[in-house]
Amino acid sequence: MWRPAVSIPDAISFFRLSCGRWRSQRSSHHLLHRRAEAGGSLIVVEDLLASDPRLAAIATLHGHSPSALVGGCRVRWSGSMAWDKAGEAHEGESVFGLIPTDDQGREGLLLRDRGYAETAPVAGHFAMDERDGLLLTTGYETMSSLERFSFAGPNVRLRTSTVEGLSNTASFCVETRLSDAHGKDAGPALAGQPRQQPTSPLMTGVALSVLGW
Repeated sequence: MWRPAVSIPDAISFFRLSCGRWRSQRSSHHLLHRRAEAGGSLIVVEDLLASDPRLAAIATLHGHSPSALVGGCRVRWSGSMAWDKAGEAHEGESVFGLIPTDDQGREGLLLRDRGYAETAPVAGHFAMDERDGLLLTTGYETMSSLERFSFAGPNVRLRTSTVEGLSNTASFCVETRLSDAHGKDAGPALAGQPRQQPTSPLMTGVALSVLGW
């Protein structure tokens, strides 16, 4: 299994390493229907500083002090799945902020202005495991989700997710980083290394992950 030259020290570093443009290939297994559904995706992740007013607004919305934020991201997505009806599309954007609850910054609260399983604002929990994978758990009114992100290489990210509730699904995604217009890696490296902000808008006509992040 690929590991970075240095370990990923905390969750905010994991998110910054994930910034950039990603093309995703997704396989979702619908347990009720006993069928698998394929899909493709484009995800754009942008780094937001802790001082960003959008993050402060999210912290206040969830009843937390903006001073507890260590940073966050803006995520945009656009995609489709094999079972989509004519004219149906999966696209949108979300902003979320991280508030650590431990001294190492490896676990804490993930505050979103909107969820993916439901569109209302939602607070989830993040935690990094012993292999520097990132676990996200989110509880909604009618369902709950568990996702794990990990890097198989500097430009390849793996994601597994399960959703339990009214509709039970399990998904696996392989996400590949896309280069910018100059052929350079669009995502920043680990904390302390130079960052490159993604500048290209969402590509049209490209399928994206339904869950986004």
